Amino acid sequence: MKSWTASIAALTVVLYVSAIVLGLRVKSLSTFSAHAATHRILPWQPPARATLPLGPLGDSIRRGAQIFNNTRLYAAAYTASRVSCTNCHSDGGIQPYASPVVDSPGRYPVYSPRAGRVISLQDRIEECFVRSENGQPLPYDSAEMRALVDYIAWLSQPQPDRVAFEGIGFIRLPQLKPDPSRGARVYAGQCAGCHGEHGEGAPPLFPPLWGPDSFNDGAGMGDIAKLAPFVQHNMPQNRMGNLSPQEAFDVAAFIHAQPRPAFQAAYKMY
Repeated sequence: MKSWTASIAALTVVLYVSAIVLGLRVKSLSTFSAHAATHRILPWQPPARATLPLGPLGDSIRRGAQIFNNTRLYAAAYTASRVSCTNCHSDGGIQPYASPVVDSPGRYPVYSPRAGRVISLQDRIEECFVRSENGQPLPYDSAEMRALVDYIAWLSQPQPDRVAFEGIGFIRLPQLKPDPSRGARVYAGQCAGCHGEHGEGAPPLFPPLWGPDSFNDGAGMGDIAKLAPFVQHNMPQNRMGNLSPQEAFDVAAFIHAQPRPAFQAAYKMY
């Protein structure tokens, strides 16, 4: 009888201890689940300046940022215009749907229909210089080319604790029939305050949109179908998205109709 009573007591103790352990385990799992539920992956953001490496690489990245944001000043030997890289690749190349350069190293080499061949990131930079900046090609081994590539690579470094960058290229708009005369009115009311009555701009912040200091007729922004989505999503800078798709096409057609330098056929490979 005593043995039977002792066995029951022992079993009761085992069950009691097991219940306590199970309760602690469930509580621990609940705490973990609550923590997991509140943990969010942060949005993408550009690298902090504090992450710039020391030495020659950091110096090159800084120089690349200077060239990107004020090309005429920091790469004067290679551009005849007053257009900077950031005027088309807005906010230093990080603005979504403004042809950002983030993640570019991973997207090249790529086939270019315009060049009719596979091009490298350096080739793409050359396209910008000979077309959008109406200049001449950077030597591939130049400090300027190295600086731009280093800057773009620094912007594009992996961020495993953040969501992937979104907004490559331009937004998609329906193909609309543009009216340059309506575009002239849109330009006067929405664009001239920054870019000037005669498209002369106020560089480096506001580029000239036509005339001798602007991009040439071989530039991507000389294509109405490319300029319109850029304008619709990104302009005016203080009222982004204010224009309708039709207004964007109209003002793009108006800008396209204005005089500008001719693309040099010698650089057709770019």
